[in-house]
Order: sequence, then C-alpha cells, then structure tokens
Amino acid sequence: MTVRLKDFYADWCGPCKTQDPILEDLEGDYPDVSFEKVNVDEEQDVANQYQVRSLPTVVVENEDGVVDRFVGVTQREDIEDALKQAGA
Repeated sequence: MTVRLKDFYADWCGPCKTQDPILEDLEGDYPDVSFEKVNVDEEQDVANQYQVRSLPTVVVENEDGVVDRFVGVTQREDIEDALKQAGA
C-alpha cells in the first residue's frame, strides 16, 4: 500500500522549522513512505485542495484517502501512529 506524508509549510513559519527535524528523522525510518514537502506560498492550489488553514499541517494518506492530519507541531509518536494506521 502506498503511504504518503504531506508536510505543508512556509519558509517564514517558525513552528514549521521546529517540525522539520521530526519529519526528517521519520523519513529515515520509513523509506517506503513518500514524504512530500508542500510550500503553501508556491503551491496554493494543493494547500487549498487539502484545506490547509494553519501551519505546519501534516497529512498522512494512502490509496483510501486521508488517514490523519495534524495541525501545529506534532510529536513523532503521533505521526508514527498515523503512518502505521495508513499501512506503513
């Protein structure tokens, strides 16, 4: 099953910089998950499609759709639980 994690961020977003090392750490532990960074300033259409209103927003999805979404800095364990629930 294909599992994707979309990280919605902006260069000016302080909390996004706090989230980055957590996601980078997870990316190393989940090589089969597609990690995608979406700069909301450059890809507003994608941000609108996912109804992103606050940053950072992390969306975990698989073929069935969105499994979980997190708004604000989210701890590794919570994201990891969502990845496992999605089939990673």
